[in-house]
This record gives sequence, structure tokens and C-alpha cells, in this order.
Amino acid sequence: MSASQRRGRWAVLAAIVVVVIAALAIVVDPFAGPGTARAGVADNSTPISLTTVKHESLSSQTQIDGTLGYAGSAKILVPSGTAPTAIGQSEQQLASAEAQLSSAQRALSSDGVALQRAQSELAAGRAKEEVDCAGEGAAEGGGSAGAGGACASDRQSVTSGEQGLTGAEGKLTADRSQVSTARSSLERAQEALASARSSAVSYGQNAVFTALPSVGRVISGNHSLYAIDGQPTILLYGSTLATRAFEEGMSPGADVSELNANLEELGYGSGLAGEDFTAATATAIRAFQAAHALAQTGELALGSVVFEPGPARVTSVTPTVGMNVTPGPALGISSVARQVTVKLDASQQASVKKGDRVLITLPNGQSTPGTVSYVASVAVAPASEHGEESTPTIEVDITPEEPGATGRLDQAPVQVSITTGSVENALVVPVTALLALAGGGYAVEEVAADGVHRLIPVALGLFDDEAGDVQVSGTQLRAGQRVVVPST
Repeated sequence: MSASQRRGRWAVLAAIVVVVIAALAIVVDPFAGPGTARAGVADNSTPISLTTVKHESLSSQTQIDGTLGYAGSAKILVPSGTAPTAIGQSEQQLASAEAQLSSAQRALSSDGVALQRAQSELAAGRAKEEVDCAGEGAAEGGGSAGAGGACASDRQSVTSGEQGLTGAEGKLTADRSQVSTARSSLERAQEALASARSSAVSYGQNAVFTALPSVGRVISGNHSLYAIDGQPTILLYGSTLATRAFEEGMSPGADVSELNANLEELGYGSGLAGEDFTAATATAIRAFQAAHALAQTGELALGSVVFEPGPARVTSVTPTVGMNVTPGPALGISSVARQVTVKLDASQQASVKKGDRVLITLPNGQSTPGTVSYVASVAVAPASEHGEESTPTIEVDITPEEPGATGRLDQAPVQVSITTGSVENALVVPVTALLALAGGGYAVEEVAADGVHRLIPVALGLFDDEAGDVQVSGTQLRAGQRVVVPST
């Protein structure tokens, strides 16, 4: 039971005591027998009337403070990413790596030709040596003339050719190593450029905010949230956080699917579906960029668009126009849907569920119906005051069924009546029919058909604060009995 509910109960019971205090002075032992006649209605100066004990369904409401506002809250962030200058550096590094690989490949090709020439020359030298050094005379000859001299010269030529071949082979091995190194450098440069492009943002180091919305403004899809150096960030509808630039060759993903859906819905293209960035996507982006007076690149830098589930209502603005851009929060937003948030006693969680109907009392005193849209599953103990122990609560969100009836206040205190218990076919009497007994407990005063008054002991069950009724039970109680209540 919440604090407000406990206060209500005490107020009701206190009222009962005040109403019957005169009767208590007379009725000291009202239950001496099965039913005690009480002819003393004349001694009660309070005017009375009669009501009937009824079978009814009864519900119990908890009155709890709530806050009327707007559903959901989020932050629009300026993303951190790769600036245009860094993209240029990555492109230069890639060009350098490509040039190194090309140079290494040319050297490999040239040295490959040289190796083939050395192999051919060595093969020819060995063939000549084989001819000139054949026979006994060539083997014995040592002069410069004749077969013997030719054989010796051939052998020197072959030795020189073998040495040249070894050098050519070594150079070719070194060339292959340089090509492999250059290819690795190129792959790293390609990966670095791809990463840089994927995280490319449109703003540079000295960029400034050139347009910002005012608090309270509602921004719908295909409109600018803010602008940096004249480049707008456009709101699109979706639930996926855009964490990369949209560009040709990017991997498929839910973000691409939402971009395609928005571009087609807004009329910038057709046949756009699925998670792939296609040529049709690039064409539609160009149409989108043209509509917003942007350079028609067919690609969108990170932060060019922001996905939110629906129109965004600006709740806070962090920077000011002319301020240098830094990554981080730019706008606080909420949805445009009205919502009431209450902190319910955690012990009552089981009695409230999504879909339950409630009654919201607005600051102007008018009431409007609502429906429970969310019940938290984690209890939180509020910060205690003056060392007092605080009662754990759970968050309960309520959607007004008639949002227009809640007015336009950004935030306002309201009272919410939540049904926390119910009982079917119960014996019910008005709360004002209860009599507090001197010895403890409660009774109702029955008036029999013969006019005799008697007190019937009752046990209390569920209270319906809104209707002013209470569930009662007792062995001498039945539906149809007439009981005394104060006259109104």
C-alpha cells in the first residue's frame, strides 16, 4: 500500500470514528448475544438513513502522484570520425603504396628477363664447352690456339656464366620479397582508407555550428536537426543507430535497409529494398542531396542523417550557433507522444500490468483515461531524506487515451488512480455504514423488518475509494439486509 493510499485509509477510518463516537459511549458490549437489540437510535443526534447490503464487484484504487510529459528521451550526438583531411592523407598513402608496388613489379619483371638471358647464355656456353673440350687433344692442350685453347676459354666462360646466374637468381629473390612487402603495404593502405571512409564525417577541425533548433520545436522526417558549416543533419525514421558512412561497397546491414526505405518513401528513388547499397541507392542519395542543396556525391558521410522512430521534439540544445564542433551531445529529444510516469510502491507490482486502464487527474482538475504501457521489473529505492528509510518503487508508464485533453505543458504534476485490487460478487456496504467498536473491530447497524436495530460484527476487505464502498463479511451478514448510514 502506498503512502497516499495509507493516508486515505486513515482518513476514512477517522471519519468513521467521529461519526459513531456518541454511539460508542452507549454501546459498551454490543455482542453479548447473537444480535443485540439497539433501540437507541433516538439518542444519536446524527440524522440517519438506510441502505442495503449488496452483492457487487469491487475494485481498489491507489491514488499516486505522477508526472505528465512526453514519452521517451534520447540524445542526438555529433559523431566522432575521420575528418576530410585525414581521408586525403589515407588516399595519398594508398597512392604511394600503389606506386611502390608498381615499381617493385617492374623491377621483378626486368630482373626476370635478365635471369632468362643469363640462363640462355650459360646453356650456350656449356654446349660450346662440351664440343670444344671433346677428345684427348682438347683435354691435354693448354695453349691459346687449337682445340685445347678453345676448351679452356669455354670453361672460363661457363664459370663466369654460373656466377652471373647465381647473382640474377638472388636479385630475383630480393625483387619477389619487395613485391610481397609492397603488396602488404598496399593492403594495409586499402584497409586504412576503407576504415577512414566508413567513419568519414563531413566536418573538419575548425567546423562550427551554423544552425540549431529551439527547445520545444518538433522536427519531422526529411528535415534538418542542425547544421555544421552549412551542411544539415537530416532526420530520417528508423530504429537503427547510424554508425558508419553510407558508400558504395559497404557491407549489407539494417542501417542500409532503413536508408533505402526512407529514400523510397520520400520519393527519391524506386525499387529500393533490402540491406544492400546498390547503384539505385547511390542514385537516390544524389536526388536526396540535390533536394537539400548538398554536393551530389551519391554517398552520405557519418552524421549526415540520424534515424529516430518518429518526429523528434527538442528538449535541450547543448551548443550555440558559432561554437566549434566537438563530438558529443548536441540535442536532447523526446517523442511527441504524451506520457505519464509514476513511481509505484514495489509491493504492488503484481497488481498492475500492461494494458490496465487508469484515470488521470490533470492540474486543472479534469480527468482523462489512460492505459498502462510499461511496468518496470526492477525496483529502485529513492534517495532517503534526513536518514529516513525509503520505500522501493517501480516505474509505471501510462499513455493517455485522449492526448489532446492533456494540454500542452511540457511537464506537469498529475494524480493517477490505479486499480490495485478487485473482487467479484462481494458483500458491499458504503464506508459510512461502518461503526468502530470500543473493543476493536467494526460493525454495521442493521434495521430489521420489525424496526429493531442491532449491531452485526463485520470483517473488512477491499476498499473502493472512488465509489466510497468497502467489502464486508460476517456470519450474520447477508445480501438484502438494511443498514444505517448517515443522511447526506
